[in-house]
Amino acid sequence: MREGKPIVLVTGAGGFVGKHLVPLLEQEEWAVRRAVRNASGQGDEILVGSLGPATEWQSALADVEAVVHLAARVHHPGEEHAAALYHEVNTEGTLRLARCAAGANVQRFIFISTILVNGACTDGRSPFRADDQFAPRGVYGKSKADAETGLKKIAQNSSMKISVIRPPLVYGAGVGGNFKLLVRALKLGVPLPFGSIDNRRAFISVQNLISFISNRLTEEASPFAVYLIADEEQVSTPNFVNRIAAAMNRNAHLFPLPVTLLEGAFRAIGQPELRNSLIGSLKIDVGSALSSGWRPIFSMTEGLKMAVSALS
Repeated sequence: MREGKPIVLVTGAGGFVGKHLVPLLEQEEWAVRRAVRNASGQGDEILVGSLGPATEWQSALADVEAVVHLAARVHHPGEEHAAALYHEVNTEGTLRLARCAAGANVQRFIFISTILVNGACTDGRSPFRADDQFAPRGVYGKSKADAETGLKKIAQNSSMKISVIRPPLVYGAGVGGNFKLLVRALKLGVPLPFGSIDNRRAFISVQNLISFISNRLTEEASPFAVYLIADEEQVSTPNFVNRIAAAMNRNAHLFPLPVTLLEGAFRAIGQPELRNSLIGSLKIDVGSALSSGWRPIFSMTEGLKMAVSALS
C-alpha cells in the first residue's frame, strides 16, 4: 500500500458528492484512488472508461482495501425510454465492479443507491424503512434496486462486506438540479406557489452523507446491510424553502395556490413527477443508519448555510 495508507477506490470522484468525499477521506488518512472516465491530471487517477458489464477493473483494484461506488447514470425526467442505458450502467456496471472487487479481496464495498428504490412518496403510509419491499420509481430507481439485489447475492458468496446507502435529495455547495433553481428563484425574489403545501420530506446535507460513508468504511460492518439516511429534521416543502431563504439572509415570497391547481400545472408543462417531488411527502425511518452509532454531524440549518455559500 502506498505510504502505508489503506487505499480506497472512489468512482464518481469528480461528481458533486465525490468532490466533498475525497478531501474528507484524505484527511482521514486514506490513500484515495480515483476511477475516472477521462483523465484530468488531478491526484491518483486511473482510467477505466465507461461503466458497464465489460469494464476492466483489475489495475484499479490492485491493493485496494475499500471501494466507494458513487458513479451512476443520474436521474433525468423523461428518460423512461432509456431503461437499457440505466440498466447497463447502474445495474450491470455496479455488479461488474463488485464482482471484480470481491475477486481482488477488497474488504468493503459502499454503494450509493437512492431512496427511489423504496418509492417516490409516503402519502397515506408509514415512513420508508430499510427492510421495505422494493417499489422503485422510474427506470433510475429500478436500475438501483436491481443492483442492490445483485449485490446481496455477491455478499452471500464472498467475504466482502457490502453497505448500501439510500439517500433522499442531497444538498450542498456545488449541487445543481432543483435545489440550485430554488436558490436562484429566492435570490431573484420570485414568488413561489408553495404556501398551501402541507407535507413532510427528508433531505440530507452532503456533509452528513459523506460522514456516514466514512463511518461505513471504518466501523463494524455486517456482510450486507441497507441504510436509509437523512438529516435529523424532516420538514415541509414551504419550511425547507423558508430555511434556504434564511440561510441566504433573505425572505421567501410564498403564496398559497390550491394543490389541485399545482398538480394540474405540473401536468400541463409535461412534468407530472414534480407532484411527488414538491407536494408529496417523503418520510424516512433512519433507524438503520442510527443503529450503526452514527449521528448527523450538522443540523439542517448548518447544512443549508454551507450549501448556499457557493450558490448565493
